[in-house]
Amino acid sequence: MLSLTQTSDLWVTANFRETQIQHMKAGQKATVHVDAISRDYNATVESFAGATGARYSLMPPENASGNYVKVVQRIPVRLRLDQGQPEMERLRPGMSVEPKVRVR
Repeated sequence: MLSLTQTSDLWVTANFRETQIQHMKAGQKATVHVDAISRDYNATVESFAGATGARYSLMPPENASGNYVKVVQRIPVRLRLDQGQPEMERLRPGMSVEPKVRVR
């Protein structure tokens, strides 16, 4: 058994609340703070998922019949890391990050 992981073209899938993406669009600049190495990386908003994270889950949550409760959903947003930044070789899939997108 072995696993192959491509690390030359990196991105982050950030799950923003639907109320946070009102002014977001592809091409906007972002920063991604990587907790493990305490470093910020520049990124660009690349795309938005076609559905909420709940729709993509194996067992999507369903509200009880007749009980309407508005729940803010999460939209996966792909942030492509700009190439050529220092210490990018230390990044690995699954690391925790804090994404920030500049919307204005």
